[in-house]
Amino acid sequence: MSDQLTTDPSKPAQRMRAGSMTLTLMPWIIAAIALILMPFIFTSNSALTIMNQMWITVIFALAYNMLLGQGGMLSFGHAVYAGVGGFACMHIMNMSDLFASFPLPVLPIFGGLFGMGLAMIVGAFSTRNAGTVFAMISLGVGELIAACSVIIVAFFGGEEGISGDRTYAMPFFGNEFLQQIDVYYLTSFWVILAAALMYLWSRTPVGRMANAVRDNPERAEFLGYSARWVRFYSFVASGFFAGIAGGLFAINYEILTEENLNTASSGVILLVTFLGGVGFFFGPIIGAIVFTLVQTVLSLQTELWAFYAGSLFVATVMFFPGGLAGLLMMHVPVFKLGNAKQLIEPYIKTLLPAAIGILGVCALVEMTFHFRHASIGDDEMTLFWTTFDSHTLLPWLIAGAVALIGIGIAKRNAPELKEAWDAANTAGDAS
Repeated sequence: MSDQLTTDPSKPAQRMRAGSMTLTLMPWIIAAIALILMPFIFTSNSALTIMNQMWITVIFALAYNMLLGQGGMLSFGHAVYAGVGGFACMHIMNMSDLFASFPLPVLPIFGGLFGMGLAMIVGAFSTRNAGTVFAMISLGVGELIAACSVIIVAFFGGEEGISGDRTYAMPFFGNEFLQQIDVYYLTSFWVILAAALMYLWSRTPVGRMANAVRDNPERAEFLGYSARWVRFYSFVASGFFAGIAGGLFAINYEILTEENLNTASSGVILLVTFLGGVGFFFGPIIGAIVFTLVQTVLSLQTELWAFYAGSLFVATVMFFPGGLAGLLMMHVPVFKLGNAKQLIEPYIKTLLPAAIGILGVCALVEMTFHFRHASIGDDEMTLFWTTFDSHTLLPWLIAGAVALIGIGIAKRNAPELKEAWDAANTAGDAS
């Protein structure tokens, strides 16, 4: 027994290995606690609905990232797998005898199985190649199934879609999911479970090889791995989790239409994933949260929310290819070096005027839209809690001055920020 391995807490390396499981679980524990407590902070039914939509988008974006971020497969029609899974769950809801035989929290599994089944069929011929070929096939399949939604009325319900009632399911510990708060906790359970399973998938040999096939498929083939089968397994797994997202959508909204299948929905999830950052597992989570807030909260304030979402996406792709997650991770070396304090003043001097200047530009956009589209006699508009006449010159001059001055100050201070950033990323410059 003298050869038995033990952990010596006095040695830092072994102490770190002993606590690595705790460090790995800590983000999941924090996320679970946050999901439990959020309904106590945001108590309205509208807030619960927004959060449900947010968590459903998180699952869908993580499933899409299994293709794009991990496997390098750009899909323009991935919404069909979530849509088909949701439609299947809706049909199960309408089968009263079958639906009453199992509790509602099990229903998303059926959506996942239907999404996986469709992914197996499509993946059998689409995963032979990646790149442009795969992207065009995904676009064609997406358009084909979206067109079938108004042709195959028996399954898709035509233009009206299909509706159902989640309360017909067998009660789950006496809960019939009549209230929105009950649906919230069901969705929260599934977002934690699905995210954990997708994270574990990324740590499996297939998940690791998906990264290798993405970066260098020829070398992976040389090592004895079939690039096609690795892509196929990733595609099928992604279809399964997309179907789960579709099942949760069916539970939350109790109706599905052609909009859940079309190219616009596929484009939205592509935007969400890129916005968050495809190079990081938590990137799509950030993208889903930000986009859902823009789509729901900002849309209540302006009709041009899609314009701002698109502008944010373009700016992210042009200036921060790593997405919002990549922007955050850029600061990790700075914190490790202990130089984060050096960036506070340059950030304030540069980013604050830039934000004010961008608000000025937004004001000009909103005023232009109101000036061109307001009804005759409707000259007043409210912007930033201020009501004014958009047909007079003064508001235009103020907005233009704010935009020019703010952006001008930010541009003038940008070199100072760059110098501070370079210094903060250099070892030995900690103050």
